[in-house]
Order: sequence, then C-alpha cells, then structure tokens
Amino acid sequence: MSQFSSYEDLFKPKTSALIVWDVQNMLVQHIFNKEQFINSLNNLINSARSLNIPIFYTKITPLPERFESPIRKFLISIWNRGGSWGSDPNLYELAVKPEKNEIVINKNTASIFVGTNFELMIRNAGITTLVFTGIATEIGVESSARDAFNLGFLPVIAEDAVSSSDKESHERSLANMRKIFVVMKSDEIIRYWNKAKGL
Repeated sequence: MSQFSSYEDLFKPKTSALIVWDVQNMLVQHIFNKEQFINSLNNLINSARSLNIPIFYTKITPLPERFESPIRKFLISIWNRGGSWGSDPNLYELAVKPEKNEIVINKNTASIFVGTNFELMIRNAGITTLVFTGIATEIGVESSARDAFNLGFLPVIAEDAVSSSDKESHERSLANMRKIFVVMKSDEIIRYWNKAKGL
C-alpha cells in the first residue's frame, strides 16, 4: 500500500519542511504583490513554528568574485538595477528573520539541491514533503520543486506565498506546476498541517 492515501498523509508535520526561497531585500523590493506575499509567508512560517516543522531559508550568496560565474555577475547587476557586484551587502540580507533553530542555506544556484547538503539533511530527518515559498516563482522555486520531484520528494507550492517581479512569468510558472505538483493557498496548507498533526 502507498505511504500516501490522503492529503493528511501528505501534510504530516513530522515529515514536512517549509522552504523559504531567496526572500532577500534585493528581490522583495521588486515583486508585484509584496504586502499579500509577506502576509501569507508569515502565516506559513508562524504555523510551521507552532507545529515544530523545520524551516529552511535559502540565500543567494555570491562566490568570491574571481570564482563567480560571469553570467551570474551580469544577472545580479541587473537585479541590483545597475549596482556593482556585491556593492551593497544589505541587498543580500533576508527580509524575514530566521529563529535560532532554523537553517539558512547559503547557495549559488537556482536549485536548493545543487551544491548544498539540503538533500542529505532532509533524508536524514525522514522529511518527504517540501512546502515551497519565496522568490522567484519561475526561477528558483520551480527549479527546486522539479528537482525535489525528480529525487522522490513531494513538492507543494504555496501559491500566495511565492512571487516574482514579473507577474506573467509567475502565473505561467504556477500553471506549469499545477500540472504535476500540489499547488494550493497557504491557508489550505495550514489547515492540512493542523488536521494531520496527530498522525
């Protein structure tokens, strides 16, 4: 029999983790739905904390300039709206603050699985369901969700807690992900977490 027979099985807090993807100052300031995004994200974070669900924050972390990809340096300069590479460290700071028991993953790619120990950590902890939030929907969120699925995890996309500076790209990405992943609003995810907390 399958391990998963209902959404309650999917959302068991003891086998879930919340991913807060690249919610950094340089990205938050340019998204199309900042107030709604931050509100939904904070609701998920608070719920995860109350249920002892692990929270992982990712952070774009440039390599030393000599060893950084020229393509990534160019793209970061665009995101910085013309600022030089690494000119303002505050741009890289997280816009939501982790608590001391929460994990910040410094990474250099658009996948949480590439160049990090994330997969090792969640397999060690018996985590199978990954709830994705963050910026940008069509870049790191979708890339990480696809990698999660291909590695045997169950990605869930919190549709009102992901965002982008490009609303059309965000909506196309959500439409793509609905075809293969669970995509639902944050209050639905919280409701399932609460229903499944005794399982």
